Amino acid sequence: MNYFDRFAIPNPSPAIYAAMVAIGLTVIAIVVGLTYFKKWGYIWREWLTTVDHKRIGIMYLVSALLMLFRGGVDALMMRAQTAIPDNALLDAQHYNEVFTTHGVVMIIFMAMPFIYALMNFVVPLQIGARDVAFPRLNALSFWLFFMGAMLLNISFVVGGSPDAGWTSYFPLAGNDFSQSVGTNYYMLSIQIAGIGTLISGINFITTILKMRAPGMKLMKMPMFTWTAFITNAIVVFAFPVLTVTLLMGTMDRLFGANFFTTTNGGMDMLWANLFWIWGHPEVYILILPAFGIYSEIISTFSRRNLYGYKSMVASIVIISFLSFLVWTHHFFTMGQGPLTNSIFAITTMAIAVPTGIKIFNWLFTMWKGKIKFTVPMLYAVGFIPIFTIGGVTGVMLGMASADYQYHNTMFLVAHFHYTIIPGVVFAMLAGLTYWWPKMFGFKLSERIGKWAFWFIAIGFNVTFFPMFFTGLNGQARRMYTYSEASGFGPLNLLSFGGALVLAAGFALIVYNVYYSTRYASRNIGSDPWDARTLEWATHSPVPSYNFATSPKVDSIEAFWDHKKNDYPLFKGEVEEIHMPNNSGIPFIMSCIFFVWGFSFVFSMWIPAIITTIAIFVLMAYRSFEKDDGHHISVKEIEETENKLRGGNK
Repeated sequence: MNYFDRFAIPNPSPAIYAAMVAIGLTVIAIVVGLTYFKKWGYIWREWLTTVDHKRIGIMYLVSALLMLFRGGVDALMMRAQTAIPDNALLDAQHYNEVFTTHGVVMIIFMAMPFIYALMNFVVPLQIGARDVAFPRLNALSFWLFFMGAMLLNISFVVGGSPDAGWTSYFPLAGNDFSQSVGTNYYMLSIQIAGIGTLISGINFITTILKMRAPGMKLMKMPMFTWTAFITNAIVVFAFPVLTVTLLMGTMDRLFGANFFTTTNGGMDMLWANLFWIWGHPEVYILILPAFGIYSEIISTFSRRNLYGYKSMVASIVIISFLSFLVWTHHFFTMGQGPLTNSIFAITTMAIAVPTGIKIFNWLFTMWKGKIKFTVPMLYAVGFIPIFTIGGVTGVMLGMASADYQYHNTMFLVAHFHYTIIPGVVFAMLAGLTYWWPKMFGFKLSERIGKWAFWFIAIGFNVTFFPMFFTGLNGQARRMYTYSEASGFGPLNLLSFGGALVLAAGFALIVYNVYYSTRYASRNIGSDPWDARTLEWATHSPVPSYNFATSPKVDSIEAFWDHKKNDYPLFKGEVEEIHMPNNSGIPFIMSCIFFVWGFSFVFSMWIPAIITTIAIFVLMAYRSFEKDDGHHISVKEIEETENKLRGGNK
């Protein structure tokens, strides 16, 4: 193969050329804008080198929203392609690339950064910490994720996107059936982002265990912090499996290692086992923080303490344990035998029990509560019936014998989206709206937010509910076309209409941000139920040091008790605060990782070796770097506090 042929795009189309032009124009516009307004120094000092958990959380948030719309465009193209029989909008190859990148982007590069955006911003505030335990590692985590996302996204215009499905099963993902570099992009981009996620897991476990405010014992932590703690414990156990699996897959493709081949001693089913040993806990890595967000929101806007706090904590722990014992239900039809299928069918249905406990706890929290239907509360209440449909259909799929009917049909696609979208996307939008004042100092418009909710809720159900019926009637997933005689056309057209409504809902969210940023009143309100947990015990937006004095916690609702009973939440005088310095090393190292990944994608061994050496050199340099941080004087703290009290309280 000619050297430059490796960079060629297989099966180019007008959409790909349009994407090339759009990406080029966007990059040029950003460079020109930053140069014209002389913002390069500001961007470097305040964002690219920041180690502040709040700014890192905002960068995660922006990245997640960009990836949400990137994956949403893929989804619209798929719905448009299947809207009518024998459609020629996309050819088979392009459709394969679109549904592959849609799954990868939405799971790895949208949902994961969204939950880490809220974890980064909220958890240190909820536990009364100045920052996370390892601020520079936190910055490295973000930049590794970001560079992994960028590496995957350039595949669309340089070399070709992955096309073996988001699960990338072998032998389909092997060189024989996936000859372009697309699957290399898949392996390397997720590997780089996954290393960042694993670092975050270790960082947040350490933060929660070692940096809680005085008096905050484990059973006094806010529920979102509890779910963050258990989620990161799952990350630490699950992501090393993904790291090793991707390494083995990369070695198969680049060096002919034969781990997953069907010849020379390989075993293609080994990939399926290893992938889902990570992949099913990954579902709960996404869902558990959402449960924590709903617990905070339902309690706040029902104006009641969370019902069954201890049982909620116990159910989270049980779910995390069972999440590692259900992976085989993803391939019931692959011939492992009735005994194995029976065992995993039982564990699959058992995990519904602790999930059901949480549903009833939320309902009992609302029971006789003074419910205020704000935008976050609408998402939380809407989640319960929609997610229940996803859970019930999950139990149906958990029956091994019935799964032979449902497997690889659109029924499975509907089930998955009925759990992930209300369980993750609804929660992230609810949490974003709920904590937006803490991030930026003003509220999003309630009126526009409610319109967006109803568009999203209705559009979602119109999009995905018809898939249950087409799946039961035999429509296979991943098929890019079908005949008119199949009878799938009307419901697929209805599904496409729902997708357009869903897209309109997300467009309203974008407009809401624009409208609220420009026109909304800059205060978070004074209602007492707007401030029930510890993260509300500081200013909006939050200063760099979080708290002028560290809070002292003696109850699970410390700030609420302080508001109602004159409970002394802050004790002691304001003292000088030590904070870490910004560092450019995480950003520089992530750029080297990007080049490293790109070099391996195209088997360019000289730059691959150079960047590998550079990574280790930077690690060694950082190990010996002396950085004592900086101090914020009492005078600076008092000036900042007075300035903030003069604005938003």
